[in-house]
Amino acid sequence: MQGAMVRYPSGSLVILTGLPGAGKTTLLRRLYGLHGAESAPVARDRVMVIDSYQSRRHWDGRLPWAPYPVRRAVVFVTHLTRIRRALAGGQSVIAHNRGCGPYVLRGFAWLARRHGAAFHLLLLDAPAEVAVAGQRARGRVVAPRTFARHQRRWADLVARVKNGDPAPATGARIVDRAEADLLASIVFDGTAASGNVADGDFRITE
Repeated sequence: MQGAMVRYPSGSLVILTGLPGAGKTTLLRRLYGLHGAESAPVARDRVMVIDSYQSRRHWDGRLPWAPYPVRRAVVFVTHLTRIRRALAGGQSVIAHNRGCGPYVLRGFAWLARRHGAAFHLLLLDAPAEVAVAGQRARGRVVAPRTFARHQRRWADLVARVKNGDPAPATGARIVDRAEADLLASIVFDGTAASGNVADGDFRITE
């Protein structure tokens, strides 16, 4: 067994999301050969790979005067701007985003609609204790109150998707850690997505 493949239509915006520490950045690094020190989006096989940590590294040390909420807002706006530019250029986009709140997702949906792109969610579902362990391993532990808010929003999103409602996305697919470990590629090849919960056509290749 070589691994699994997920397919999306060319020109789509796919947001990879999950709890902080679930393994999203690790997955992108493995699939796209990233080294972890990038401060700008990376083009791989006609796909633009955009990790929110790239924007964070871009601004690292450049706003020492600004309080943390201001720096966080600047990083997020930079992340959104990079996604917008890639979509405006007609590129397929796979982007990491930690937050999965309704307003954030609606913002991504608006960006996709504005540029004629389909919007899909790829949800990396990891137990809370696994996510916390991931945070500790990377040395960035989310405050308990903030993590609890992430958990509530995540639970609501997963429940809706399991009930067949991916809104505001066109479709959504949930993968657990075992499935993520099998994932060998995310392909944007012009084929139509295959529904909502089963979105993305997850196939095992021999």
